Amino acid sequence: MDKLAAGNVGRDQSWGWNMSSDPCNDKWIGVSCDTLLKSVKKVVLDELNLTGVIDIGFACKASSLSVLSLHSNNVVGSISEEIGNCKHLTHLYVSGNQISGHLPESLKQLSNLKRFDISNNNFSGEVPDISQISGLITFFAQNNQLTGEVPNLDFSHLLQLNISNNNFSGPIPDVKGRFSADSFSGNPGLCGELVSKPCPPTPPSKRKSNHSSIKRFFIYSGYAVLGLIVVLFVAFKLVSKMKPKDDKEAVETNTSRRSYKTSTTTSNESKIAENKSEYSISSVESGVALSSLVVLTSPTGQGLRFEDLLRAPAELLGKGKHGSLYKVMLDNGVTTLAVKRIKDWSVDSEEFKRRMKRLDQTRHPSVLPSVAFYCSQQEKLLVYEYQPNGSLFRLLHGSQSGQAFGWESRLNVAAIVGEALAFMHEELGEDRIAHGNLKSTNILFNQNMDPCISEYGLMVFQTQDLSFDFQSSKDALDHAAPTYGSFKADIYGFGVILLELLTGKPVHTNGIDLAQWVHSVVTEEWTVEVFDKALISQGASEERLLNLLQIALKCINPNPYERPNMNQVAVMISTLKGEEDRSSSHP
Repeated sequence: MDKLAAGNVGRDQSWGWNMSSDPCNDKWIGVSCDTLLKSVKKVVLDELNLTGVIDIGFACKASSLSVLSLHSNNVVGSISEEIGNCKHLTHLYVSGNQISGHLPESLKQLSNLKRFDISNNNFSGEVPDISQISGLITFFAQNNQLTGEVPNLDFSHLLQLNISNNNFSGPIPDVKGRFSADSFSGNPGLCGELVSKPCPPTPPSKRKSNHSSIKRFFIYSGYAVLGLIVVLFVAFKLVSKMKPKDDKEAVETNTSRRSYKTSTTTSNESKIAENKSEYSISSVESGVALSSLVVLTSPTGQGLRFEDLLRAPAELLGKGKHGSLYKVMLDNGVTTLAVKRIKDWSVDSEEFKRRMKRLDQTRHPSVLPSVAFYCSQQEKLLVYEYQPNGSLFRLLHGSQSGQAFGWESRLNVAAIVGEALAFMHEELGEDRIAHGNLKSTNILFNQNMDPCISEYGLMVFQTQDLSFDFQSSKDALDHAAPTYGSFKADIYGFGVILLELLTGKPVHTNGIDLAQWVHSVVTEEWTVEVFDKALISQGASEERLLNLLQIALKCINPNPYERPNMNQVAVMISTLKGEEDRSSSHP
């Protein structure tokens, strides 16, 4: 503070920021701490007419710092390499200052960074490669003097981008249709279709020609290897058909007996695995199952075999109308998986396989990917990494009843899940793959307590699940494409999750539907009565609670055509979270 204020700001005793007081217990101006008042989480010093020098090294000594905001001051200096020490930093706002110099290479070390705003400063030089920061959703760098090519960002995840009025040059990369020319205006050196300026052709170099020759060599070699594999496969099938029928039946019988024996033996060995044989026995169909497990690209599944699942101790976690869920322990408990068993599903095997492979190609850090799957006429199995910290439903409605789950954490869950769902809807829109069964029990928490969406794409949309007021929208739905209804049903499900976060109440209580109850309370103008009393007692902003409630009500609109799409919902929640992050804790 001594460096930032530089003696130009009148600081009285109420500011704190001295060596005789504690930043958390004594409520220093602009400082927010964790619920135990043990560590600093945010430093927000916006619009305080600070005219000194920014010292990132000092700021990053607070190792738990997640938000640093110096918006709209007159701070000078530069961002040093020490910014890399802020390992937990998620939000950095330094817009509207006089900060200069190059952006440090250590920015790429901020793996948790989500929002980055350096607009309206005097930064120069090239932007370092920060494409590995997979969770970045805001990048504002307009009105600086930055040069080089357009920053290498993960445009598929970005929600907000503005690099206008700089000195960037070269072609504009594929921004996935997310941003307009306004995000790039004021950079005369940029070219591309987005700014209606064709890029000059790149002359081929000798090095590139050599590279192409090598590439062609490997391509043709690959064709040769592939042809050899096909020939060997055909030969193998011919030899297999030449085996005597009696031998084949003997193998199948022995395989079936061995699988049954394995299941019952394991059941006797482990009390935990009391119910595990339910999926093990019924999934073995004439010995074919051992070769029917399809392992996807997740590293966890490498080397996984169907017989490993059959022999492993398993615990039945729960049953629902769509199937059962098991916890399976492999390698003496070293690896823990979750196996979802689906029965009586209307999707045929080929469509199921297509969906699983397409989902494997569409990855988002906040959507739990499948490790492997098994598909037969009778049933289908999905294998996931086991998430140890339970579901959002348990966190809100379990024994703790959400008491330790504060407003900032709930808003963070809403923002992360909303952004992930928006991404999946956009990527899988043409494939007509929505979530199909979005609810708080399908929002899980990993070891770091980060939320992720599970079971995406497993269920096919059913019209009776669309909303609580199905009859009022039935006529409209009769004329809507199935894919339209499924994505709109996801938005309804997300709106109900928002209501659970706001109210702390489950979807159904003593026969009362949560969405109907909220509508009735709001209609009678008792809106404040909707919110979880724990949030009010913790000092949550009533204005932002109301704003999130309005977003939820848009999502659960009885008419699906009037619901916003998930991109719109994600942007609304992102804006709301930005306001929350900027709010300072004035005494």
